[in-house]
Amino acid sequence: MITTDISVRFRDAFRGYPTGVALISAAGPDGPAGLTASSVASVSVAPPALSFSVMGSPSARIIVDAPSFVVHLLGPSHAGIAADFATAGAPRFTPDQGWDTLPTGEPLLPGTQAALRCRPLHLLPVGTSTVVVAEVLSVMLGDPGDRLIHHDRSFSTVTVSKGH
Repeated sequence: MITTDISVRFRDAFRGYPTGVALISAAGPDGPAGLTASSVASVSVAPPALSFSVMGSPSARIIVDAPSFVVHLLGPSHAGIAADFATAGAPRFTPDQGWDTLPTGEPLLPGTQAALRCRPLHLLPVGTSTVVVAEVLSVMLGDPGDRLIHHDRSFSTVTVSKGH
């Protein structure tokens, strides 16, 4: 089958490509903001840096404008909160989600596989998205456990066998 719309084929190609799941949070002028991201990638170890892309949602604009934010690498126990932060109008930053605040003001979700406090280095507009390259200022490690992945528009768990 030949599809002439490369954007549709591009989207379909990446729907079939599993990725890790992260939640990015920042303190905004009117309260915390956050979103689920499947585009987080390591960029450099020295200096520590990562990248991700966001679209033009209100939460994305707050994160892009923030002087710092936290990238939380999620595990299977966070599938529900990942879905909430990926859905417009779903509950966010509720007491039962377990949020805390870092001394520097960013929202922190305890119990994630890792939480990386970052500051933006470069913002690159690409179409309707913005690619963010950020310096990692600190890393809080949690239990690595099993993996939460995003694949074909849903969240799935991958069990990690011990000893491998």
